[in-house]
Amino acid sequence: MRNFIIIERITIGRVEDDFHSNAFKAALAEFISTLIFVFAGQGSTMAYNKLTSNAPTSPAGLIAVALAHAFGLFVGVAVSANISGGHVNPAVTFGAFIGGNISLLRGILYWIAQLLGSTVACLLLKYTTHHMTVSVFTLSPGVTVWNAFVFEIVMTFALVYTVYATAIDPKKGDVGVIAPLAIGFVLGANILVGGAFEGAALNPAVPFGPALVSWNWYHHWVYWAGPLIGGGLAGIVYELIFMSHSTHEPLPGGEF
Repeated sequence: MRNFIIIERITIGRVEDDFHSNAFKAALAEFISTLIFVFAGQGSTMAYNKLTSNAPTSPAGLIAVALAHAFGLFVGVAVSANISGGHVNPAVTFGAFIGGNISLLRGILYWIAQLLGSTVACLLLKYTTHHMTVSVFTLSPGVTVWNAFVFEIVMTFALVYTVYATAIDPKKGDVGVIAPLAIGFVLGANILVGGAFEGAALNPAVPFGPALVSWNWYHHWVYWAGPLIGGGLAGIVYELIFMSHSTHEPLPGGEF
């Protein structure tokens, strides 16, 4: 029975509802937030490479990069939460769609904005660093694509589950106040786990910008398929088991 509730809540949307001035304002907020996040995260990696002359990542370097991503995502979510819901991640948007919390058309609009934000961030970094190499996500020696695939599923599940628990669930109460912080923390924690193995994207927009700017798509599918599956599973699990549908209705537009 609960399975049918989720299916009924998934909506394609209508052009007149999902493509109006407020929708484009929300997309612009996603663009800016993703730009802020990727500029900080990718920039921290490039800064580390410059300071160490492209030496292998050290434990201290991994911690620094994880913190930069955590802080960047915290800010990105916080500044757009009241406008677009603060997705800053196609996997979060997909998880919200699977749970019936955003329409397909609005989700596509968000995806475009997020991918553009990542691309512009990488172009700005390339320009401001005098054409330094933008770091493309790669697998460490000994790590297979299937290892990375499972890593991305598990870690993105944790991220999107946290989004549901702290931002989407109408029962969140005071926890909603710390949602951006919790979302940033879970990203940083997972980068400390998976960063040394396969980069730990947890967000298709994050590797998309560097791949496009560098035109290097090797193993790129892993950083789409893994996060989308993990995000979708988190949406299904939270909606089926923990969401109270007696008090929860789909919200208009992209707001949580």
